[in-house]
Amino acid sequence: MAPAAQNVVAAIQATRTIPIVMVSVAAPVGNGLVASLARPGGNVTGTSFLTSAMVGKQLDLLKQITPHMSRLAILLNPANLGHPLTLEEAKVAAQSLGVQLRAVEARGPADLEKAFAAMTRERAGALFVPWDGTFLLHMVRIIQLAAKTRLPGMYGQRRYVDLGGLASYGPSAPESFRGGAAYVDKILKGAKPGDLPVEQPTKFELVINLKTAKALGLTIPPSLLQRADQVIE
Repeated sequence: MAPAAQNVVAAIQATRTIPIVMVSVAAPVGNGLVASLARPGGNVTGTSFLTSAMVGKQLDLLKQITPHMSRLAILLNPANLGHPLTLEEAKVAAQSLGVQLRAVEARGPADLEKAFAAMTRERAGALFVPWDGTFLLHMVRIIQLAAKTRLPGMYGQRRYVDLGGLASYGPSAPESFRGGAAYVDKILKGAKPGDLPVEQPTKFELVINLKTAKALGLTIPPSLLQRADQVIE
C-alpha cells in the first residue's frame, strides 16, 4: 500500500507484477500511474482524489475566512508529482478570487525557514499547504512557522488543524485508508488490480480551529462554522 504519488512511482519502478494499492493519490491518470479510473490496467489501483474541484474549494473557503487577503502563498514540494497540477488549479482559483498567488518551494525541513521568510517578504496574507507526505512529516514545524509569521493557513489534511493549524478541507484520511484496505482484501482474494476501478472520495471534511482563529484576530463567518464538520475550540 502506497500513499502519495512519488511512493507509487517508486513502487512501480521496483515491480510491474506485484499489486500496488495507492491511497489518496491526486490525479493518478494525469500522473501516468493508471490508464484510466474505470480500468486502471497494469498492477496499480486504489483510492484517489481529483485536485481540480478540491483546490478551488479550499481557496474559496480560505478567502471566506480571510476576506481582505490580496496575496496568497502556496507551499509546494518539487518532488511531489501532483503539485504541478495543484499549482495550475490554484492559479485558476486565485484568479477567480482576485488574489495574487506566490508559489514557494520546500523539499524538506531544511527549506521551511527560507520558505516562510520568502512568504513574509512577499507580504502574503494567507497560506495554502496542499496534501504532501513530506509536509505531513513536518507539520508541527509548518504550523509553528505559520503561527510565528501570523499566516492564516488552509491545509489539505485535518491533522494540521488538530495540532494548531487554522483550517483544513479535504478527503477523510481514515476513509481513504479503509478503502485501500478493502482493495488489499479483494486482491488477496484473487482480483487483478488492473480490473478494479480507482475509487474517488465520497466524504470531504471541513475542520476549523477556533482557538487559532482568535489568536490571529480572525472572525470566522457563522455560515462556515455551521457547515464545518468539526470546530476545535
